[in-house]
Amino acid sequence: MDTGVVEGRLNVTLTIRLLMHGREVGSIIGKKGESVKKMREESGARINISEGNCPERIVTLVGPTSAIFKAFAMIIDKQEKDISSSMTNNSTASSRPLITQRLVVSASQCGSLIGKGGCKIRQIRESTGAQIQMAGDMLPSSTERSISITGIPQSVIECFKQICMLILEFPPKGVNIPYRPKPSSSPVSLAGGQDRHSTGSNSASFPHTSPSVCLNSDQDGSPLDLTKLHQLAVQQPHFPKAHDSTGFHAGLDASAHTASQELTIPNSLIGCIIGRQGAKINEIRRMSGAQIKIANPVEGSTDRLVIITGSAASISLAQYLINVRLSSESDGMGSS
Repeated sequence: MDTGVVEGRLNVTLTIRLLMHGREVGSIIGKKGESVKKMREESGARINISEGNCPERIVTLVGPTSAIFKAFAMIIDKQEKDISSSMTNNSTASSRPLITQRLVVSASQCGSLIGKGGCKIRQIRESTGAQIQMAGDMLPSSTERSISITGIPQSVIECFKQICMLILEFPPKGVNIPYRPKPSSSPVSLAGGQDRHSTGSNSASFPHTSPSVCLNSDQDGSPLDLTKLHQLAVQQPHFPKAHDSTGFHAGLDASAHTASQELTIPNSLIGCIIGRQGAKINEIRRMSGAQIKIANPVEGSTDRLVIITGSAASISLAQYLINVRLSSESDGMGSS
């Protein structure tokens, strides 16, 4: 990628998520948080690390592109030092360790990163010398995939920069459900033999495709029955059915385990979710029984954060209804 293009975008705000092992995160945090504090101060980037006793953690870098690049370089430098210090005496002093770093990106961006016939990803491999592997499947309970970058430190850093430029060029499309590593906990059994782990953040699956239907009416133009809509929702793959089979509202019982799920929705589509004077979002709240909060716009960001809170069933139905609105809008059927 042309160096001038990279330099021209150094002040663009970017959010990058890294997927790291717990031991790697511990080294980045350092004693009493001194290491990560230094990285924040010297890079100028916001560095947030997901909580929880998980084998894997999410490290989020937010800030101008130049700050993101510097923070990432400091993380790679720390990894290199840790690997070098653990190398056996048989290693030559001149050899540089291979570093592997994983990025988490929206699945909707992966095609743009690969390019037609794999041309873009092949070009990045050849120009940086790094190996790139893109996971074929989405990460559990999310719409994101991981990208592994392996090589000597400088190759990994340069590869990271080029991927970031493509991420800026091709922003995610539609709703994005971020991946959240699951801590070790006792599973919550759901009907249909499904197991979900009870965590601070809901891990219920979400139907990634949905039919294009309008919330306000069915095909005959009459008001869409709430029970009929619920039945349509549970027919979608992975929809967690309620424990109680007595009817629709059993799945939305306020006494059920409460969890939260975060979505990111492009600013260009948030209007069709909110509706005129909040009519659509209130309708989704009423139908699903979930609490839905839309965060204020963040300067420099092209997305809005949506937080859904409630039982597993109500969260999944709310996600489904949101996706219906997005599908309707993209097909020219929705109206705000």
